[in-house]
Amino acid sequence: MSEHPITELMSSTIEKLRELANSETVVGNPIQVAENTVIIPVSKLSLGFASGGSDFPSKNPKDLFGGGGGAGVTVTPKAFLVVENGNVRLLQLAKDGESIDRLCNMIPDAINQISSFIKKDKEDAEQ
Repeated sequence: MSEHPITELMSSTIEKLRELANSETVVGNPIQVAENTVIIPVSKLSLGFASGGSDFPSKNPKDLFGGGGGAGVTVTPKAFLVVENGNVRLLQLAKDGESIDRLCNMIPDAINQISSFIKKDKEDAEQ
């Protein structure tokens, strides 16, 4: 038994979404802006997908299939990671009041502080 036409319709739509929604869409390619500075764009990706079809009674069902599919993609720039002289900063485009956003904003600074403490401890131990 051959596959139903809706299967091909859905597969085609999903394949196009896969082409659009790759990891480079969310975390963009690094941009070298100075000798020791790189900017990495970070975006929010929203996807929507719908597909449907209908069969009508007939002696040859393949002749009377009607269907359609569609998808939508929204890419919203959210922030930039700035890597400068080994330090990482997150620059948000819009300040959100949510706790999880504030926590995510603190991570790069916390990593930099921990790295500084470790480096200082190693220097003190060597002296």
